[in-house]
Amino acid sequence: MIELHKRFGEVIRRRRIAAGWSQEEFADRAGLSRSYSGEVERGYSIPSLATSLKIAAAFGVPLSELVEEAEDTPGSGPRPGLSARP
Repeated sequence: MIELHKRFGEVIRRRRIAAGWSQEEFADRAGLSRSYSGEVERGYSIPSLATSLKIAAAFGVPLSELVEEAEDTPGSGPRPGLSARP
C-alpha cells in the first residue's frame, strides 16, 4: 500500500499535467515555490492543511475532492471502515 501523501502527490501531478501547467506555473497559482511543489508531487514532502487548501484552490476544487481521488488511487487498498469495491 502506498502512503496517502505519495498518492496525494500523484493526484497533484496528474491534475497539473492535465491542466497543461508547468511545475512553475502550478507553483505560482498555488503560492508555493517550484521546488516545494515538486517535492509534494514526488511524495518527499507532506503538505500542511493550509498548503493543501492552496493546492486545491489552484485547481478550483474542494480539498476533499483531491483527498478522495488520492484515497481511490489504484494500489491504495480499501479505505478503512469501507468494504472493498467489486
